[in-house]
Amino acid sequence: MSGTSLDGVDAVLAKFDALGKPTVIARASSAFDPALRKTLFSLNTSGPDELARSSLAANDLVALYAKLVAQTLVQAKLSASQISAIGAHGQTVRHQPSLGYTLQLNAPALLAELTGIAVVADFRSRDVAAGGQGAPLVPVFHAGIFSTDYTRVILNLGGIANITILRPGADPLGFDTGPANALMDSWCQLHTQQSFDVDGAWGAEGLVNQALLDRLNNAEPWLKLPPPKSTGRDLFNLKWLEPRLQYCLGRLAPGTSLTPQDIQATLCAFTAATAAQAIDTYAPDAREVLLCGGGANNSALRKDLQAALPCTVTTTDSAGVGTQDVEALAFAWLAWAHQHGVAAGNPKVTGARGARILGATWPA
Repeated sequence: MSGTSLDGVDAVLAKFDALGKPTVIARASSAFDPALRKTLFSLNTSGPDELARSSLAANDLVALYAKLVAQTLVQAKLSASQISAIGAHGQTVRHQPSLGYTLQLNAPALLAELTGIAVVADFRSRDVAAGGQGAPLVPVFHAGIFSTDYTRVILNLGGIANITILRPGADPLGFDTGPANALMDSWCQLHTQQSFDVDGAWGAEGLVNQALLDRLNNAEPWLKLPPPKSTGRDLFNLKWLEPRLQYCLGRLAPGTSLTPQDIQATLCAFTAATAAQAIDTYAPDAREVLLCGGGANNSALRKDLQAALPCTVTTTDSAGVGTQDVEALAFAWLAWAHQHGVAAGNPKVTGARGARILGATWPA
């Protein structure tokens, strides 16, 4: 899995029982090479020679996928012939379900050639073709491993934040809530040349500006849409931030200013506020929120979330699944579901016309 945070790739090697319950056998992660990250980031917006650059970036991405597959095989002391499939999500660079498409850069045929293992990929397009959002796809998987006897919410903090609501005896619900790391990472890189704010320490030097926070919360119609809904860097990026920031800067009292750290702290509070608002609206009975994804490692964000929520906020580690394993494990499960004919798409989550078997296979 390489998500919208654009920080790198996580891989897990898992064994599934007959009911689709996983056991993690090995794991590997790798940050993106700076040049690849820069290219992938640039491909989130229109630019010159996109077709060629996208194809070459997909090949480079898959080379990294293959490297991590090899690492997990060495750890597990298994051969490629013992693996039934690789679930490979690809890198989302456009997500416009309202226009009938979502685009993940990937080269599954090349991955099958490099690894000698069957590849299941292109998970989102069938749900979009059926009128759905194509995202989030993980709530059904979350229900299988995190359901309990009380209402629990899984909050994934990648580039974009999404929640899964798990109630006893009910179908899972889920949707994107807004940006998680996307705005914070971009702002941090702009001002520090670092790809992300480690543990939220840089932003913690600043103070939340309430006027800017209110503007971010109130000046975006997408945030007020009911689910099903999903989003991406197509919407939440620095171009989105700029006019809202300028609006507030133009209304500062004479002699006052905002530091870059103040803005970072406000973006952190914005992520927490939008996620908390979604949980308060659609899961007011939640007893616990489990965090996963890269943002779960940001102590400043965890603090903001706990302050905004009345329930316990912890990580998926407390439920036996590592925060960096959840998304990769979910797409391993989606590959398992594809191979077993399980309709993993949930129309109550995505808004599709019905449940669909997701993905396509490139044989070994």
